[in-house]
Amino acid sequence: MDTVDRLIALDRQHVWHPYSAMPNPLPVFAVRAAKGVRLELEDGRSLIDGISSWWTCIHGYSHPRLNQAAQRQIEKMSHVMFGGLTHRPAVELAQKLIEITPEPLQHVFFSDSGSVAVEVAMKMAVQYWHNRALPHKHKFLTLRSGYHGDTFAAMSVCDPVNGMHPLFNGLLAKQYFADAPQIRFDQPWQERDIASFEALLKAHHQQIAAAIFEPVVQNAGGVRFYHPEYVRRASELCKQYNVLLILDEIATGFGRCGKLFACEYAGISPDIMCVGKALSGGFMSLAATLTTTHISKTFASGEAGVFMHGPTFMGNPLACAVALENLRLLESYDWPAKIAAIEAQLKAELAICRSLKAVKDVRVLGAIGAIELHQPVDMARVQPQFVDRGVWLRPFGRLLYTMPPYIIEPHELRQVTAAMYEVAALL
Repeated sequence: MDTVDRLIALDRQHVWHPYSAMPNPLPVFAVRAAKGVRLELEDGRSLIDGISSWWTCIHGYSHPRLNQAAQRQIEKMSHVMFGGLTHRPAVELAQKLIEITPEPLQHVFFSDSGSVAVEVAMKMAVQYWHNRALPHKHKFLTLRSGYHGDTFAAMSVCDPVNGMHPLFNGLLAKQYFADAPQIRFDQPWQERDIASFEALLKAHHQQIAAAIFEPVVQNAGGVRFYHPEYVRRASELCKQYNVLLILDEIATGFGRCGKLFACEYAGISPDIMCVGKALSGGFMSLAATLTTTHISKTFASGEAGVFMHGPTFMGNPLACAVALENLRLLESYDWPAKIAAIEAQLKAELAICRSLKAVKDVRVLGAIGAIELHQPVDMARVQPQFVDRGVWLRPFGRLLYTMPPYIIEPHELRQVTAAMYEVAALL
C-alpha cells in the first residue's frame, strides 16, 4: 500500500468528516499543499478551488501578506486568554470592523466560529430584554430556507423541514418561522412577500426577542437571492413591534454578494450583526458579533451585571492579526470591480445550463453562482466527477454552486463553470 492509499485508508478508519457517516464515508481527497486558488493533492493532481474552502479563502491560499502577518504575530504570542487581558490585534481588528460596518454598530464580541457568533447574538438579545425587565421576550422569528449553524440555538432558527429539527425534536427551542421570501433579487417588489413575517410579528411580538435572518442571500439553505426590499421592510416592522433585528452576515459579508455587507442593498443597519467565514481570509477560524451602544449599556445594569458568555479562545491574537491584514488587503484593491467581473462571467457561462434536462434554475449574484437541479445530488458519484475535471466543488442537496476566491482569473473560472455544465449534463 503506497503512502497516499495508506493515508486515505487511515482517514476512512478513524476520521469523522462533516456531514458523513463512519461506516460508509463519502470519498475524501488528501491535500498536500494549497496556494493561490489551487489545491495540490497528495497524488499530484491540482484542483481549482471553486468554493473558497466553504466561502472563507477570499484571497486564495498562502497569500504572502497573510502569511507574513501570521509570522509576525506568532513571534510575539499565538494565544493569550481574553479574560482580564487585551492585545493590539484584537483592539485594532475591532476598530476596523466598527469602521466598515453600519455606523450604529460600536461594540465587538469575538468568538471562534460562525455558529458561536449566532449563539452569542441570540443570547445577547434574550439577556437584553431580561435586563429591561421583559424576560418573556425570549423567542425568535426567522425565515424558512435559512441556515445559521449547527449548534443548538443556531439549529433552532434553521429551516424546520430541511434542517435538523426532526432529529432533535423535543430538544430544540420552538421558534416562529415566516415563509421564505419569494420575490427574487431582480424582480419587481410585491408587498405580499413580507405578509407572513408581519403577521407573526403582530401576533407574537410580546414573546419575540429578535428576528434573525441572512440578508438578501439565503446561503446553505438553498443559495436563494431575494429582494432587498424584504430586508428593509423587515427592519421597519421590527422597529414598529419593538423587536431586535439580528442579521447573519457570516456568509454574505466582506464583499461576496457585491456589497461589503448584504444589508447595504437595503440601506439598513441591524441591532446585532454576525460575521465570520471570510473574516480571516480562511486562515484561521474567527467570528464576531457586533452590536450597538444602546444594547450594550443595558448589561451593566441587568441582573447578572455582565454578558454571560466567554469562549476560551475568544480574541485569539494570531487569528485577529491575520484577520486585520485580510481586511486591509481587501481594501487595497478594487474588489467591487473584481466581484462585478466574476458576476458577469458567471452569468454568461452558466446561462447555457438552463437548457439541460436536469436543471431547474440558474442563479447568480456577486461572486455566487448556483445551478439548482430537479433531483438531489448523489455526492459519492458527483464529487469525483468534479475532481476528474480539475475542480473542487462541494455540491449539496439539489445544488451545484460556486463561490470562488476573489483572486480567481477568468481562465480558471471558465474551467469551473465548464465543469459545472459538464457534470450537470451527465445527470
